[in-house]
Amino acid sequence: MKLLSKISVLILTICLTVPALPQNAELFFKAAGSPANPRVQASWNKYYTYEGITDLCRKLAKEYPDIVILESAGKSYQGRDIHALTITDRKSGDPGSKPGFYIDGNIHSNEIQGTEMALYTAWYLCEMYNENRFINELLKDKTFYILPTINPDARQYFMDHPNTPHSPRSGLVPTDNDRDGLYDEDGYDDLNNDGVISIMRRKSPYGNYKTDPGDPRKMIRTEPGEKGEYEILGEEGWDNDGDGLVNEDGPGGYDPNRDYGFNWQPAYIQSGAGKYPFSFPENQAVRDFGFRHRNITGAQLFHNYGGLILRGPSIEGGGAEVFTGADEVVLNTIGKKGELIIPGYKFITTWKDMYTVYGGEVDWWYGAMGSYVFSNELWSTTMMFNDESKTDAYEFDRLLLFEDAFIPWQEVDHPDYGKVEVGGGNKNFGRIHPGFLLESDAHRNAAFCIYNAWVSPKLEVRDVKVQNLGGGLKEVSATIVNSQLMPTHSGNNLRYKIDPPDYVYLEGGKVIAGMIVTDKDRNLSREQKRNPQRLEIENIPGYSHVNVKWIVKDGNKFTVRVESVKGGRASAQSE
Repeated sequence: MKLLSKISVLILTICLTVPALPQNAELFFKAAGSPANPRVQASWNKYYTYEGITDLCRKLAKEYPDIVILESAGKSYQGRDIHALTITDRKSGDPGSKPGFYIDGNIHSNEIQGTEMALYTAWYLCEMYNENRFINELLKDKTFYILPTINPDARQYFMDHPNTPHSPRSGLVPTDNDRDGLYDEDGYDDLNNDGVISIMRRKSPYGNYKTDPGDPRKMIRTEPGEKGEYEILGEEGWDNDGDGLVNEDGPGGYDPNRDYGFNWQPAYIQSGAGKYPFSFPENQAVRDFGFRHRNITGAQLFHNYGGLILRGPSIEGGGAEVFTGADEVVLNTIGKKGELIIPGYKFITTWKDMYTVYGGEVDWWYGAMGSYVFSNELWSTTMMFNDESKTDAYEFDRLLLFEDAFIPWQEVDHPDYGKVEVGGGNKNFGRIHPGFLLESDAHRNAAFCIYNAWVSPKLEVRDVKVQNLGGGLKEVSATIVNSQLMPTHSGNNLRYKIDPPDYVYLEGGKVIAGMIVTDKDRNLSREQKRNPQRLEIENIPGYSHVNVKWIVKDGNKFTVRVESVKGGRASAQSE
């Protein structure tokens, strides 16, 4: 037996150390829009553990060293790395010199599929880079920054410990939720040890529930005057400390999406807020990552659930988040396109169509960083039958999941209530996708991110012309074009001067004067007297251009170069 055991360990070690190879291409026929034979084999019908996330990120970095950089954005409360993938064609330019697009997921621990959406986007970009011209060109022009999970501790806690589909939302900093001086750091109490916190019921002639005749797993309310069978006792658990409360003092007790330093309010106004903005290490890591990557023009934050594409502002009036008309055009254009890309998802404004959020990550990315940002609430019951009028989860489970999402009722002994029955929904269904729908939604949400990045600024220098003026002087003129939807500065960016202006340089000859052309037809210009060789352009709007010119002495060959923090770089030479 010992010999067999050693052989088994040896075989397992070999399997783990031999790199995964692409599958035999002769066995497959390529499906449109998908990698034909990916180098990194990945499954998108299940959820990755932290170790699985780490493994996939490392494999992408190893297999695609020319376009992937893997680093740690910081450490979680329990010391896990917050993985950050930078994906771009580094041969075409430094990642920080291109417009950047940021993606993160899983700020709330039970909203785990955001990680898979982010990971799928990273995997898809890598695997299609050499296979798809559009993706290849996109990665030449843009940089993706992808943080698959920004709450890795609580994500793993949700998977490994007894929880409901709705718990926990926070991180793992211990909190005395009921303020009795006691902590139940184990969180929920799992009566039947199945790893899930479901519902407790007890037989009672005075109860107001009965089993559904068509589906005995399902509880329905009795009609007035009808005799009941059961009373619902609430979530599975018991009163550990004798204070009359069940399942209190689990991990957290705060909401990391109420902890960001923009429109922040204390807990007595915004439930879940920390003691001060950026109280928690995971949010500090995101903040510092953003500060280190000022080229981020847009961001996508993945949550669940509801099938929504959310935009700011998150409070009425918005404070500094009041969007200019130009910003409204950008956000609404992208949001409406998102409804087309992800059928069934609805584009809405957070405070107006849902609820008020103070200290949210969405507001911080726009208000403090000047980036256009969306937050998608993943998964909707409409996806079950592709019909808003048919959303019966039990029927969906019976017909498509074959009764895999609901736990059969089981009798157990309860320390307070005696004999009770435990059953109901599993924690892996309700807020998160069933496996067969996960990949489809991941691709659509990845496509939304790709579209979002594609419409970020694309600067070009055109029509560099030289005209002799006599007396050794020449006029050098050029047009700086932004051929995409997003401007180089959002309205809030301009209002608070978050980023410096765009700079247009002339190289070659001695610059005597530099001017921004305000009306080319009437030959009207505004001279910049200070440092005329480097013209300062406040903003280059989307689908627009700026004309510039210089008066120079000497020189025959001239280069015009534009540099923008969020708009990228471009240059062109005179003929």
